[in-house]
Amino acid sequence: MAERIQKLLARAGLGSRRKLEADIAAGQVVLNGQPAQLGMKAQQGDRLRYDNKRYRVAADTRADFKLIAYHKPEGVVTTRADEQNRPTVFDHLPKLRGSRWIAIGRLDINTSGLLLFTDNGDLAHAMMHPSSGIEREYACRIRGPVDDDHVKQLMAGIELEDGPARFQRCWFDGGTDNNQWFRVVLSEGRNREVRRMWTACGYQVSRLIRVRYGPVKLPPYVRLGKFVDLERPQVNELMSIAGLKSHDLSQLRLVSDVPTRGKARPTRRRQPGRR
Repeated sequence: MAERIQKLLARAGLGSRRKLEADIAAGQVVLNGQPAQLGMKAQQGDRLRYDNKRYRVAADTRADFKLIAYHKPEGVVTTRADEQNRPTVFDHLPKLRGSRWIAIGRLDINTSGLLLFTDNGDLAHAMMHPSSGIEREYACRIRGPVDDDHVKQLMAGIELEDGPARFQRCWFDGGTDNNQWFRVVLSEGRNREVRRMWTACGYQVSRLIRVRYGPVKLPPYVRLGKFVDLERPQVNELMSIAGLKSHDLSQLRLVSDVPTRGKARPTRRRQPGRR
C-alpha cells in the first residue's frame, strides 16, 4: 500500500495539504534521501525529512483513534506555536504517543466554545472539507437592538470580501436592548465569518461562543480549558456526516525516525576474584 506524501504529512498534523503541496514543490520535503516531487507516493519503510525532522512510514496498527471535545477559553490561540508566546489550545491537551492532536477547524483568539481534536488526519480533513457541509452553531451577543430586516438579510445572503455568505438560521435568544443574544447556524468555517457578517450590517459582536459542531454540542459540564472524550455513537455519526467509513481511515502513518548514534558498548562481565 502506498499513499501520496502530502496526505501522510497532513495526517500527521504537519500542515494543510495546500501548504504541504507548496513545500513539496519548493523542494522542502525529502523522500529516501532525494527531493520529493508532487504526485510521489510513500510506502511502509520509506523515510521522509521535513522541517528538519525525520519520519518513517509505518503501518498503522492502532485499533482506534481519538476524538475529544475541548472548551476553548477566550485569549487562547488555535495554533501549535505562537510568535507572541500567547497560550495555545494545545498547551493543556493530553499527551499522545506516536501521534499528535489535530484541530478540526479553528476559533479566533476572542471566540470561546467548542473545539474538536482528533489524532486521525483523514477524519479531520473530511470534517473540515467544504463539501461535508457540517453545521456550526454559535451564540452571539450583539450590542444594541437588531433590526429584523437585517436578520432577514443575513439569512438571504450578503457579500463579504472573500465571497457571499449567509446564515442558514438566525434567531433571537434573549437579552436586553443593549445586549441581545442571537443563535446562528452556518455550514462553513471561513476566518472570522460570523463576526464579519454582523459587522457588514453595522453591528458589533461583544461575545461569540461556538456551542455546536455537527451533532456534537458543547457539554455544559465541561469547564473552560477542559476536555472530554466523545462517545462512540457521536464519533460514528460524525464519520457518517463526513462521508467516511471505518475502512476509509488510514492504513499508514508517520512516526519519528531518530537515527541511532552508534551501537552501545557491551557491558564487560567482571571475573570472579578480580577487582
